[in-house]
Amino acid sequence: MTYSDEMMKTVLERTRTIACVGVSLNEVRPSYFVARYLKLKGFDVHGVNPAYAGQTAFGHTIVPSLADLPADTRIDMVDVFRRSDQAGTVVDEALEVLAERGLSTIWMQIGVEDAAAAARAQAQGITVIMNRCPKIEYQRLFGELRWGGFATGVISSKR
Repeated sequence: MTYSDEMMKTVLERTRTIACVGVSLNEVRPSYFVARYLKLKGFDVHGVNPAYAGQTAFGHTIVPSLADLPADTRIDMVDVFRRSDQAGTVVDEALEVLAERGLSTIWMQIGVEDAAAAARAQAQGITVIMNRCPKIEYQRLFGELRWGGFATGVISSKR
């Protein structure tokens, strides 16, 4: 699976609201600091995890499932922090309850892949990215990693 930089940058630019499935309130867990980072970058982040349902994070109440998100909430992207063997269930729920609410992208985190689920989503016109992290890609594509001296592969005249 290869994704062009242009495609990933377009996804991140068009996304405003993210449902983070599998979010944790433990500050050392990747799902917490990725969601926190995305919130700091201006994304509207909604946490989804039955273990933390009813608690507040990133300005919203965490819900147990995608179906429990407020009915008037537009979700542009679902960020999947679940094991690969659970990703298909998340994708199917997203397609069922969010397809009419603006869903345009399903992003599966590093180590998460489900080709069959991706094919189901793509068949409905949803962009799917697997085995990547939106935090890392945002930092790489929008120049933040260069600040730390990393070679990003992105050429820019910006300082």
